[in-house]
Amino acid sequence: MEKIADRPYWSARFDKRGDLEGDIAGLVDAITAEKVEHLFVFAHGWNNNEDGAAALTREMFTQMAQAAASVNLTRAGFLGVFWPSIWFPEPPADAAPAVALATQEGAPGQADAAVSGAAIAASLAPSFDPAQQQVVSELGSLIDDGLAAVAAGGVPDAVQRANVERFHALLQTILSDALLQTILSDPAAATPWDSCEVALLEARDPVQAYQALAEEMGSAPAGNPDFGMGDIFGPIWNGAKSALRVASYFEMKSRAGTVARNGLGPLLAALHEKAPRLRAHLAGHSFGARLVAFSLSGIASAAASPVASLTLIQGAFSHWAFADDSMPYGQAGPLVDFRDRVHGPVLSTFSEHDWAVGIWYPKASFLVGDLTTAMPDAAPKWGGMGSDGAQWVPGPGEPTPLAASGTGYGLQPAQFYRFDSNDVIDDTSQSAFSGAHSDIQHPEVTWLPVCAAAGL
Repeated sequence: MEKIADRPYWSARFDKRGDLEGDIAGLVDAITAEKVEHLFVFAHGWNNNEDGAAALTREMFTQMAQAAASVNLTRAGFLGVFWPSIWFPEPPADAAPAVALATQEGAPGQADAAVSGAAIAASLAPSFDPAQQQVVSELGSLIDDGLAAVAAGGVPDAVQRANVERFHALLQTILSDALLQTILSDPAAATPWDSCEVALLEARDPVQAYQALAEEMGSAPAGNPDFGMGDIFGPIWNGAKSALRVASYFEMKSRAGTVARNGLGPLLAALHEKAPRLRAHLAGHSFGARLVAFSLSGIASAAASPVASLTLIQGAFSHWAFADDSMPYGQAGPLVDFRDRVHGPVLSTFSEHDWAVGIWYPKASFLVGDLTTAMPDAAPKWGGMGSDGAQWVPGPGEPTPLAASGTGYGLQPAQFYRFDSNDVIDDTSQSAFSGAHSDIQHPEVTWLPVCAAAGL
C-alpha cells in the first residue's frame, strides 16, 4: 500500500470493458482494513497517458490531504481511478497562436487542420487494441493521402469520394465498445444529451457530412486560407480530421460510462457492503467527471450506495445529465433516476476559459439537426457541464464564486451547487485547443470534495 501525506492510497486500474486489474475483493479488504472513514476517489480525464494521469492524481490527492488535515478528517484515504482515456495531439507550436485565436472565435476545427493524419493516428493508436491500431493508422494515411492528392491535383472526384467513404466505414470499426454499438444500431435507445455525436458517426453520406463538419468547426487549415479553395475535398479531408476527434470523444464517453457501470459502481457497492459506515467522496475531471457521475448507475439502490458527495471538475458531458423531464427541452437526462445514490451535495465547477467544453462540446452536436442555442430563460441546449454547471436540478439558482481553501459554503444534502471558477481555472496558455480545461490543480478546486466531506 502506498501513502500520500501519510494517509493510505490505492489505485483502481480498469480496462475499457470496466474490468479491474486485480481482485475487487482484495482491494475492498485492503481499504476496509485501514478503517478509513472518508475515502476520496478521483478519476482523471482526457489526454492523460499513464504517467500524466498518475502525476495529476497524486497532486490532487496531496492537496486534498492537506485540506482534510486542516479540518481534522484524520481517517481519510485515497483511491485513484485509472482508465484508458485517449490522447489527441495538440497543434504544432508554430500554429498554436493562430489555433488559439481561431478556437476562441468559434473555429476549433483549426486545431485539427493544423496536425497531420499521421500525427493524429500516432496519438490515438495506443488507446486501441492491436488490430484496431492498424485501422487507426490507415485512417491517418487516408487523410494525408487525400490532402496530398488535393495539393497535387488530377485525382478524380470519384476516387476521392471512394476514399472518404472507406474512411467513414473504417471509423465505425474502431468504436468497439458494446454500449456504443448498441447506440449505433438503435440511436433512440439513448437520450440526445448523452449521444449527440452519433448523428455524425451514422451519416449515410460522409462526403456531405464532413464538408458540413468542416464548415461548422472552421477546419480550414491554419495559416493557409487558400488551400482547398479550388477543390472541395480539401475541406472535406480536414473535416475528416474533426470527425476522427468526434469519434475519439464518443469512444471516451462510452468507455467512461462502461468503466463507471461495470467497474467503479460495483466496487463502491462492494465497499459499502463490507464497511457500511465508510463515506465515499467522488471527484473527477473532464471525462473522469462523467465516469464518477455514471458510476451511480452501477449501484443498485440508494441504500447500497456509500457515496456521500460528488464533485464534477470541468465535466465533459451534458449539463442536463441530472435534469428531470420538466426541463425546458422536455427530455430528462440519463442520470435523473440515480440522484439519490448521492447522500450529500453534488458540486460542479465551470469556467468560460475552458474551450474544450465551452466551444468544442456544443459544436460536436451540430449534425443532430437542431442548432437551437437556448430557449428564453433557459441554458443552452447542447451545453457541457464544465461550461455552466449542472442545470435544472435542486439547489441554489445562482452560481457560487469559487473561493479560497477553507471557505465554508453551507453545503446541504441532495442539493446541486454550481461553482463559478472563472477567476481560478483560467490559464488558457496550457492548450491552444482546450484552453484552461485542465487548469485544475488549485487548492480552491481540491478543497471542494473536502468541504463536502466536512459538511461545511
